[in-house]
Amino acid sequence: MCALVLRSRRADVGGVVEYLPLPDSRRSEALSVLSLLPAGAFVIAAGFEGKRAGVVARSVAIVADEPLMVGISIRRGHWIEPLIRDSRAFSVSVLDSADVLSPRKFADDAHRDDDPFDCIAWETLQSQAPVLRRSLAAIDCEVVRRLDLEADCALIIGRVLDAKVFSGVGGK
Repeated sequence: MCALVLRSRRADVGGVVEYLPLPDSRRSEALSVLSLLPAGAFVIAAGFEGKRAGVVARSVAIVADEPLMVGISIRRGHWIEPLIRDSRAFSVSVLDSADVLSPRKFADDAHRDDDPFDCIAWETLQSQAPVLRRSLAAIDCEVVRRLDLEADCALIIGRVLDAKVFSGVGGK
């Protein structure tokens, strides 16, 4: 078995250590390593004043155990951000691997004039953010922090308010 090791390069400038950015020549190896992290398919959703929106998540992670909190990554300036900001809440639906409809319906480039939750089974938990009934499970969160990263995404931290297990597309 071969172990992959990513080496950091540092520059010591006037007593201050600065880490150099990942060189382009190492990007593919870094992506290979990152692909080993736990992954899944998720829909992040929010609702406010009669509007609902959902989008396939870039990532979802547990960030604290007490209180239970999760972090989501949303592209900066994404159309769902104002709904999350104004409602101060979001939901995460864990998609069933057999579900081919939801990833298409909530893709970034999906048509946005219509409510994506029309003609699909959904419900709300405590925050009133929509969750997909066809998912395996869902969590409902209150926003506790939004972090602007010096990157293409923002990190939003939510305190878990509620959770529910569904049977997924297959109804098992």
